[in-house]
Amino acid sequence: MLKNKAILITGSSIGIGRAIAEACIREGARVMVHGLGEAETKATAEKLGQPFVNADLAKPESADVLIDATVKAFGKIDGLVNNAALITRADLSETNAEFFDLIMAINVRSALLLVRAALPHFRKQGKGVVLNIGSLNAYCGEPRLLAYAMSKGAMMTMTRNLADAYSREHIRVNQLNLGWTLSENEIKLKIQDGQPEDWYKNVSPTFAPSGSLLKPEQIAPHAVHWLSDVSEPVSGAVCEIEQYPVIGRNPSKE
Repeated sequence: MLKNKAILITGSSIGIGRAIAEACIREGARVMVHGLGEAETKATAEKLGQPFVNADLAKPESADVLIDATVKAFGKIDGLVNNAALITRADLSETNAEFFDLIMAINVRSALLLVRAALPHFRKQGKGVVLNIGSLNAYCGEPRLLAYAMSKGAMMTMTRNLADAYSREHIRVNQLNLGWTLSENEIKLKIQDGQPEDWYKNVSPTFAPSGSLLKPEQIAPHAVHWLSDVSEPVSGAVCEIEQYPVIGRNPSKE
């Protein structure tokens, strides 16, 4: 589905991003691996047999660094996956200006700047695809995920706005709003919250009807679909990836 396509995936050294990278490679794509920690990113890239780039997405100049590295490695960029995100728990009383700005810089601004940097290359090629990895928290979110939820809501609006602006140029922008997914980071976060190390084995069926939470490798095929030509000409779609209907759900109170 992705034969010879060149794809940049931010935050692809671990977790969901790595799973998406693995799935894209299986479908014939060439992937630029990105991460913050050099050792971890290099190890993942070597395992996948792909090039890598380290960059701090909190820095505006990183967008150009990532896009330039991808084009230099592959001669083009067909797809961009804005997956990297900072997830730090904080309610209103814990959210100061510095914390808020950092969340928005990594989770929203970097995605915007990456699309802007990729746009000339997409135009030159006559097409391009952006897939933003969002969250169901975009619709409201947990009380202690205030800034994170706001950032994902902003990303969702950005997705729809850019899709409307550039669809006539065959540049598509879509988004996956992910539900509760068992990534390495999620396991660590729950343990930090005081949960036992095997907390994920005892999740209520209300949140895991299938008996277990979504896994990164179950998310990845959805990303492949939206990055491939099979999903043309759809743009501006926001797809919810969860085990149950998100809107209007009213679980039994028994």
